[in-house]
Amino acid sequence: MAAERVLVPLSDTVTVRQTIGYAVRDALESADSLECHLVVALPYDADVPESDKQREGAEQLLSRARNWVEEDAGDTDVTIETAAIGADEYLFGPRDYAEIFDAYVDDHGIDRIVLDPEYQPGVTAQMLQPLERELERLGLAYDEAPVERPARHGRLVGAGEGFDRLFAMFWISYGFYLILGDPTYWFDLVTGVAVAGIVALSLARVTFSVPLDRVRSPLRTLRFVVYIPYLLWEIVKANIAVSIVILRPSMPIEPTLTRVNARVRSGLPLLALANSITLTPGTLTVRANDQQLLVHTLIPSAREDLFDGGLERAIRFVFYGRESARIPSPRERDDAEIVGGDEL
Repeated sequence: MAAERVLVPLSDTVTVRQTIGYAVRDALESADSLECHLVVALPYDADVPESDKQREGAEQLLSRARNWVEEDAGDTDVTIETAAIGADEYLFGPRDYAEIFDAYVDDHGIDRIVLDPEYQPGVTAQMLQPLERELERLGLAYDEAPVERPARHGRLVGAGEGFDRLFAMFWISYGFYLILGDPTYWFDLVTGVAVAGIVALSLARVTFSVPLDRVRSPLRTLRFVVYIPYLLWEIVKANIAVSIVILRPSMPIEPTLTRVNARVRSGLPLLALANSITLTPGTLTVRANDQQLLVHTLIPSAREDLFDGGLERAIRFVFYGRESARIPSPRERDDAEIVGGDEL
């Protein structure tokens, strides 16, 4: 009997070990030998500074997965192929991943794909169901591994908590809209209500990862009101600094990419910090992943301000209070570095 060729896309999940075990056992029940292809789809472009770290993590995962296949196969004849794919492309959504799997299937004569139900290839939300639809669209045979998933400890969201989330998301969105517009112009006031309402209805359930505290949330709102003038002052200062550089004949700009490990939790605090950095001229948040920010800086003073961590301390004040804002800067704690640009 010919060997069954199975493709197992890997990501570092709590069920990846079970998925590999199922793929090996199920294939060997219907065939005398197995050709197991283990692949990691790299989610970032090869030119992005994180690519080296991604490749290193992929190699480590592939090495562990190879050992797991050998352990599950025992003395059975098993051929193992490992590969990191997609490094020369920008993989954005399920369609992109399905297409690179389709190309791999064609190149290696794969019989079927075994999917990890928790498969998350470097993205922030689970994408198995849309990936399944894309695989079906391409006519690829796949099988979802029947794994035992860990308890998620979820709970139903009550009406009161749902209203709290809508209320908070509305005022946060409305505040940002008025910062970008004109809070004294009636048209901006009216359209801001409409936009904030749409944002609140669409994103309230996914923006807040923990229930809102009815005591702390109003305090955070008040601290956010205090934060707005500070952010506006930082925007004005940055505008002046960028304008001075642009008006100079030599135009001394130094475009660089900077990685900052922010001391804020992921979710809404990280979102607020990333957007505050982007709103400040001279800096642009390229990526926010977990607690790590990749920021493009245009001029040296913008990069120095980022290293000094003023916005980070201000965001910590908004979400965690005054005591939490008293932390060393990214420069002092060695949490910021230049990862690309003219200075390298």
